[in-house]
Amino acid sequence: DLIIIRNALNIILPKLARCIDRLGKFANEYKNLPVLGFTHLQPAQLTTLGKRATLWIFDLLMDLRNLTRARNDLRFRGVKGTTGTQASFLALFNNNHEKVKELDRLVTEMAGFDSAYIVTGQTYSRKIDVDILNALGSLGASLHKIATDIRLLASMKQVEEPFEKSQIGSSAMPYKRNPMRCERTCSLARHLMTLVSNAQHTAAVQWFERTLDDSANRRITLAEAFLTADGVLRIMQNIFEGLVVYPKVIHKQIMQELPFMASENIIMAMVKAGANRQECHEKLRVLSHEAGRIVKMEGGSNDLVERVKSCDYFAPIHSSLNDLLDPVLFIGRAPEQVEEFLNIEVYPVIKCYESHLAETSILTRTELIVFRVKQSNLFYIFKKIKYYAEDY
Repeated sequence: DLIIIRNALNIILPKLARCIDRLGKFANEYKNLPVLGFTHLQPAQLTTLGKRATLWIFDLLMDLRNLTRARNDLRFRGVKGTTGTQASFLALFNNNHEKVKELDRLVTEMAGFDSAYIVTGQTYSRKIDVDILNALGSLGASLHKIATDIRLLASMKQVEEPFEKSQIGSSAMPYKRNPMRCERTCSLARHLMTLVSNAQHTAAVQWFERTLDDSANRRITLAEAFLTADGVLRIMQNIFEGLVVYPKVIHKQIMQELPFMASENIIMAMVKAGANRQECHEKLRVLSHEAGRIVKMEGGSNDLVERVKSCDYFAPIHSSLNDLLDPVLFIGRAPEQVEEFLNIEVYPVIKCYESHLAETSILTRTELIVFRVKQSNLFYIFKKIKYYAEDY
């Protein structure tokens, strides 16, 4: 099992690195594109699309670190006997402790591990399975959050996942372009997250040196966890490689909110021109409420800028008003933060996987994944059909 888990992690880690690499390229490409920020799912200060992508990458880097640490922490059980005391081996070697230790070392080395657990029961501690599942479940949470964000952006028509020419967005409504890949990611990621508690329960009920109620459970749980993580990473890589961005829609939505957000900038410009701050604040408050009423009660566009331009009080800044409403003025250090993050935290990490980064993710109609798991000299075949977006 420990050999299989280690090998499975070695399969998962490069795929996660590819997802980080693709998102890194996306973040760099759109580091300067202003977008509405959202807190409480309500419009907030502007950020950039690239900066938002770095928040996704940050979580995935944590997952890469956790999975790498979990893999590197793995040791071999070695030769420990039925209750972990090595009593039978000690008898075999006529009470020669050094020979028992040497056998333990040789078997561990043959299995490809640097060291073995010094103490075990009949099996290695099932807390190790918990450790692995915690890292995989955390990855599931990260991918679920990213896919959800993309689904929300798609509902605003700002960003969409790839959409094939012949793909049917909805079987009922032909005009729709449902985010099917992201929906599938959320569905599978949710399943991945639930498997963590399974491993926890199994570890909790291992009485003394071992009980056998772990075996059937973990053979399903471990295989499903790795298969699910593998599938979700392939789907998300495909999404990251084909994200579609609509800058004009993004700009339009910014301009629906920006006039309100720019109130302080307008006030400060007026004060610099000699106006009284309190008086200016009151004038702008009245105009803002009038514009807000048009948006909320009549379904109209935000016309605050037009109201300011038509108000003689604000004549001193009429010529500079458009400059005051340049979205770039409201994104702070977002572009610089993206560059610093990529150069300092992302590129050095994925460089370790440089030879694995070129492979693209092309999703076929169905894929059969067969995991051969060798336990007690038996091969267990785990088959899982993964359906992708083009099945719809």
